[in-house]
Amino acid sequence: MSIRSINATTLARLLGGAPAARPYYAAISGGLRGLVLDGRLPLRTRLPAERDLAAVLGVSRTTVTAAYDALRSEGFVESRQGAGSWTALPGAPVAARHGLTEDRTLIDLACVSPAAPAGFDECVAAAVAELPRHTGGPGYEPLGLAGLREAIAERYTTRGVPTLPEQILVTTGAQNALCLVLQVFVHPGDAVLVESPTYPHALDALRRAGARLVPAGVNAGWDLELMAGGMRQAAARLAYVIPDFQNPTGRLMGDGDRAALVTAAREVGAYVVADETFAELAVDDVTRPRPLAAHDIDGRVISIGSVAKVFWGGLRIGWIRAGQALVRRFAEARETVDLASPVLEQLIVTELLGRMEAIVAARRAMLRERRATLVAALRRECPAWEFDVPPGGLSLWVRLPGTSSTALAASAARHGLHIVPGTAFGVDGVLDDHLRVPYVLPPERLEEAVARLATAAHDATEGPPARPAYV
Repeated sequence: MSIRSINATTLARLLGGAPAARPYYAAISGGLRGLVLDGRLPLRTRLPAERDLAAVLGVSRTTVTAAYDALRSEGFVESRQGAGSWTALPGAPVAARHGLTEDRTLIDLACVSPAAPAGFDECVAAAVAELPRHTGGPGYEPLGLAGLREAIAERYTTRGVPTLPEQILVTTGAQNALCLVLQVFVHPGDAVLVESPTYPHALDALRRAGARLVPAGVNAGWDLELMAGGMRQAAARLAYVIPDFQNPTGRLMGDGDRAALVTAAREVGAYVVADETFAELAVDDVTRPRPLAAHDIDGRVISIGSVAKVFWGGLRIGWIRAGQALVRRFAEARETVDLASPVLEQLIVTELLGRMEAIVAARRAMLRERRATLVAALRRECPAWEFDVPPGGLSLWVRLPGTSSTALAASAARHGLHIVPGTAFGVDGVLDDHLRVPYVLPPERLEEAVARLATAAHDATEGPPARPAYV
């Protein structure tokens, strides 16, 4: 298997610079462990030489050596004479973490995306039949196929925000959409308000753009007075929020808070990026607020969305909804990134959007059953853990009194269970007492996953077993 590399400067940036807590070696090893567990540092990544990392971090080589040794003893680092050291997971096959194996012993609770819906093959066949109508040209549509843009605009109009196709830019997923927005709006050092917890890959994109992150706690819901104060004091350029079944809490922002957020942004001259990836995933019968853009009067709200959660992640199709002038700016920016999205995938999504109501109804029924299974299993196997049952989304946000989710993730790996610690969802290493537990897997797999979680939680406090506990 090939091994990629990371240089000392990049790794130091991911670690947040020189360690602030003593002992330094423990702070460095803890930071590296967290990077591996939350996926920011891929497995089989060759680590920089101890001397190089020590020089960048401003510590002694002995300190870095001790950190690598600690990780090696835990199974998070492997080494070979003459080949260096690279990242690993204790007790679990390397390929399994990325879904590259048929090994059914591994249960992945890090991925929050369901399988393709019923009727997917029919939509693919219809799209393939339609494809010849588009092959006479170059195949590059920087704004996206006209039919898909019309379908997305119609969906927004149905949800209460009149939208023209000219206000839609089709992207290669929501992450690509966010990166385009950041490319246009954010310069190194610009303040960006973010929810805490929030989507880890959004945090990665913001850090890569050089943004100065201003966290706003949402564990108990959105406090608009605090958010407005945070934007004002930091002179925020942008605010990134997930108002619909927030990832990972599953909370739904009310109409009043949506209006107040847009007003607060207007008062400080900030733009609001509304990530609507989960917008169609109501599980309960709840009153659905209008999209955040419904409260926009001056083009301040930029909505991004994706079909990854409601249809299938493998399609990699998303979009930006904004004013026409902004859409043109984003289209110009994408010329340096990917030029255009794949035509066939756009045709498939257009077909799927025509079946949206039926697909959403089936998804709701499936998620309602699986959520109930997960809730019952957690209350039975882990009665001390605390969580609210969200009205939608794909996961529970669980508080672990007296337990570190980072330690739990390490223990879970030895039981064939991949989880992401709560620190991945926050800024500056907070939320270690929380864990996101998705309910997208079949009920029997969820039952087994919770059983392994309970055992791993016990081991995390009693000490790791001598060998992997799964067969």
